[in-house]
Amino acid sequence: MKKILVAALFVCGFAMASNAQSTPKVDQRQQNQKERIKEGVKSGELTKKEAKHAVKAQKNIKHAENKAKADGVVTPKERAKLDHKQDKASQKIAKNKHDKQDRN
Repeated sequence: MKKILVAALFVCGFAMASNAQSTPKVDQRQQNQKERIKEGVKSGELTKKEAKHAVKAQKNIKHAENKAKADGVVTPKERAKLDHKQDKASQKIAKNKHDKQDRN
């Protein structure tokens, strides 16, 4: 009985720990958006100011992700908020990259 209880506690603890650390979708989107910013600067599609704002948005998303992970569980509501923040940042990057603004 003790072995079963210990095993169950271990599995629950592992599941909670992996859930807290497991935000692969968020992490992948962060990486993709960082690459888009980098490419936008390199190609001249983003001004320095636009790139600075985009990087700041990514830092804010990372901060929100860390805050969501702080209690050990990233809830579906927290994941939805992170997705929304990433959607908004992505839209802003796309808008800035295609706004025909003079980059000189």
